[in-house]
Amino acid sequence: MMPKLMVDSSNTEVATRVLTTNLDDFVEIAKALSSDLRVAIFKKLLERPMNVVEIAEMFNIPPSTAAVNIKKLEDANLIRTEMVPGTRGTQKICAAVFSKIIVETGGPVQVHHHDFIEISMPVGHFFDFQVSPTCGIVSDSKIIGELDDPSSFLEPERTNAQLIWFRHGFVEYRFPNRTPPGAKVNNLELMMEVCSEAPLHNPNWPSDITLWINGIEVGTWTSPGDFGGERGVLTPSWWSEVNTQFGLLKTWRVTDQGAFIDGRIISDVTVDDLRLEQASFITVRIGVKPDAINDGGVNLFGRKFGNYETDLVMRLRFTR
Repeated sequence: MMPKLMVDSSNTEVATRVLTTNLDDFVEIAKALSSDLRVAIFKKLLERPMNVVEIAEMFNIPPSTAAVNIKKLEDANLIRTEMVPGTRGTQKICAAVFSKIIVETGGPVQVHHHDFIEISMPVGHFFDFQVSPTCGIVSDSKIIGELDDPSSFLEPERTNAQLIWFRHGFVEYRFPNRTPPGAKVNNLELMMEVCSEAPLHNPNWPSDITLWINGIEVGTWTSPGDFGGERGVLTPSWWSEVNTQFGLLKTWRVTDQGAFIDGRIISDVTVDDLRLEQASFITVRIGVKPDAINDGGVNLFGRKFGNYETDLVMRLRFTR
């Protein structure tokens, strides 16, 4: 039986990829994680993709030893690798695939009186925007409009966008509110691959990225930089490596206890403050405030760009 992939953002502080497998298939995963070194490598790959040489240097081991341990993680489907062009020849880039493993034991299923709705929104389907250079939009095959021209955000082809960026301003989306009549939303989650926006790229380029839902400021996360120099796992080959390549996968969550990002509380805004039951849609605004201390811009990635095969994903958990 092949392992099954789900996307779930609850109770995790890093990526939100979940591996669901049965007890028999879990044996191979357990073997792969039976080494302290492989566990340490896997933890680092959860933070960002790395090549074999970087891993060897980080753990002070020969590249051949790093390659052997990487192969065991790859065989267990915990990471994936890809050969990409490097400064000299090719290099193997390693990226973690899952951050949570669920083992189905075949035991009795517990019934919980709650449900959820998940909606995936392509990054180019924004409803409103206000941006200033540096800015731009690209699909998985070409640049849309002109670089550093905010009017490009009005191009009809913007709906095909797989990467959008801007130095100042915001983009705003409208998600359909599919909560059943009479249901009570108790948890809203929003997942995105995102980073700062520097000229070309710069890993040390902080940006205070803020999220608003239904006009309520949920909180701000400081992105450490704009990542490039090595190709993103999904980034098309035509997009130069001197440009932004990938971001970080972040999960915002609002509950009755407050607002969180990757499990860390960022404000006391609760799900009741968002007034989710009062409209047919939910607005989501992502941007940098005019008075931000770190006004380093925003890059938003679609499912065909960066390191994670995901659009903007909203999940509403509710009780009836």
